[in-house]
Amino acid sequence: MTSEVWLPFDPADIDGLPESLDYRFWDGEQDFPADPADCAFYVVPYMKSSEISVRPMAEMTSVRVVQTMSAGIDHVQPGLGLLPKGVQLCNARGVHDASTAELTLTLILSSLRGVPDFVRGQDREEWRSGFRPALADKSVLIVGYGSVGAAIEDRLAPFEVARVARVARSARETERGPVHPITALPELLPDADVVVLITPLTEQTKGLAGAGFLARMKDGALLVNVARGGVVDTKALLAELESGRIRAALDVTDPEPLPKGHPLWHAPGVLISPHVGGPTSAFLPRAKRLLVDQFHRFVNREPMRNVVLTTGA
Repeated sequence: MTSEVWLPFDPADIDGLPESLDYRFWDGEQDFPADPADCAFYVVPYMKSSEISVRPMAEMTSVRVVQTMSAGIDHVQPGLGLLPKGVQLCNARGVHDASTAELTLTLILSSLRGVPDFVRGQDREEWRSGFRPALADKSVLIVGYGSVGAAIEDRLAPFEVARVARVARSARETERGPVHPITALPELLPDADVVVLITPLTEQTKGLAGAGFLARMKDGALLVNVARGGVVDTKALLAELESGRIRAALDVTDPEPLPKGHPLWHAPGVLISPHVGGPTSAFLPRAKRLLVDQFHRFVNREPMRNVVLTTGA
């Protein structure tokens, strides 16, 4: 049975790797490092297109684990039907919690306090003072309460928000309070000053923040998307932004990258960052720890972490 691993990092830079595995470095280059049919454990290149991520999968006839370096799996889903039955797909749950939560708070605070306007004023040597909204006393709704959603709430705690409401696919209880089912959104949206989207992109969440969703947001509310661009209906969002009724802070867009000339670039009340929630100095240490643990589990035939699905199941 093959013990070959395809890895988008130089194995020499990762301490603690099991010596019994045979590592091949591949980060999406045109040429494969070896025959894909011999790969047993495929670590998907990080921040590469779906086309690149999926390209070797049809030939991976011996693969048993596919590990993404992102929490989302939408970029590899087109290739899952090409894999043998019984392959475990694992995501990088926990790797991006700190970075994405940091950016979420950055986007919220920057948008509320008018930081982009300050920067434009500085460029023009203009002193743009005045009152701005604070995060304190605001109501925040987190849509997608997984590990990143919980990390966002961790960082909201010191800011004296009035309350945090949590929404996930299904209802449950946490130490902080209830998590509401996604069906409760129509009742929760009108009370939220800040709505944070951090849900995976699935058939159920594609276009979730459409015209009806946005219409239920209160006047002056802020929509923050750190999930995937496709979770928001861009046309519906543009209509709301251009009316001036709500504002938005977006780390992800649809389409992405946002092309030159797209009206979202200059829509009123929008702050855009170029999908930088995950790639920070916090990424590599956490990614390496996850991979070392996963490889040892693989070698020792222990249960893998973060299993999202098994092909053919």
